[in-house]
Amino acid sequence: MTHTPQSLLDAARARAAAPDFTRTFDDPVEGEGPLSGLNVAVKDLFDVRGQVTQAGSQVRKATAPASKDAAAVARLRSAGAGLIGHANMTEFAYSGLGLNPHYGTPLTPLKEGCIAGGSTSGGASAVARGVADIALGTDTGGSARIPAAFCGLFGFKATAQTISRAGAVPLSHSLDSVGVLTREVGLLRPVLNVLRDQPLAASAAPRAVIVPENFGMDELDPEVAEAFEAALEALQASGVNLRRQTLDFFDDYRALPVWQFSAVESRAHHGAHFDDARAELDPRVASRMARADGVTGIEFARTMAAREALIARAAHLFGDTPVALPSVAIMPPKLDDLREDATYDRINLLALRNTSFANVIDGCSVSMPITSHPGAGLMLTATAGRDAMLMNMAETLQGAL
Repeated sequence: MTHTPQSLLDAARARAAAPDFTRTFDDPVEGEGPLSGLNVAVKDLFDVRGQVTQAGSQVRKATAPASKDAAAVARLRSAGAGLIGHANMTEFAYSGLGLNPHYGTPLTPLKEGCIAGGSTSGGASAVARGVADIALGTDTGGSARIPAAFCGLFGFKATAQTISRAGAVPLSHSLDSVGVLTREVGLLRPVLNVLRDQPLAASAAPRAVIVPENFGMDELDPEVAEAFEAALEALQASGVNLRRQTLDFFDDYRALPVWQFSAVESRAHHGAHFDDARAELDPRVASRMARADGVTGIEFARTMAAREALIARAAHLFGDTPVALPSVAIMPPKLDDLREDATYDRINLLALRNTSFANVIDGCSVSMPITSHPGAGLMLTATAGRDAMLMNMAETLQGAL
């Protein structure tokens, strides 16, 4: 059945109390392991054998069921975790807000009528509500960390090459990575150790963080600004040195057209659906995919080269010192406030602004809830391969927050 864009958006608003899953599984646990007794909400991007991977879209409903688990799913299953369902998400993971006009929009339990954030929206909501212990998600520009902040969770974006994405539907192969969400920081390490080839090393946490003064701090909601300063005071009281700096790097970073990666590469992966069934897509997703038409091959090559240069500069500039930012510039917005496309676009960009930094520099990042201000998060970001350093710091600092 063909839907008009308006009918799709009306459906999203009408189903504000939608379930967190596109489908649930009758999937008995097959063995014991370090995650025995824990339930996982699997983002609807990951293959689960015998199930159709819909990626939050109706155009993939006729896709053949997966013949085997995605690599990450197989590892969780072999560690004794129970898979309870494919979690709802933004179609193709193409948004930081988590709206889905096809299956409804998950909400955060922290604030009445407010969105869970995305694109790992259903998984975050399920964990926050206690339906699941773990959400297996992805993070292309903040898709694990934005909903972690909005739902009062811990969200970890792994360095892309440390956890296999085999069997996961891509959005942007340049920026995609695996993300994990939990209610307790103590659960992150065992989950990540199951997903990784090598366990996270135990070492001393860094005693300093860089707080940029020319990136990520403008247009903050007053409650976010207050929460972030309170978090920094707590870090300082625990012995962390705050290095507030204005860095030319961030001026150059802001000049990079980050949007090109998802626009161009989503067309590479989902172009057939865009060409043949565009009317069936979320119009807000389709409009972003359409932006690829305005990008020449030469322009995209220049963007990729500029990103590689930024990755190298970041590794030299930041080293073993994480960057501290508010996870998201805003508190969870109400679903009803996202009716107009112009408002949606502005809030989506603002939600993704701080988190996308980690993906562009090919780094790792963790969002920790600031419990005094539910819906706000403190984010620590480091360059590639420093996942263990961030994990150690999160475990050390979570009590201070």
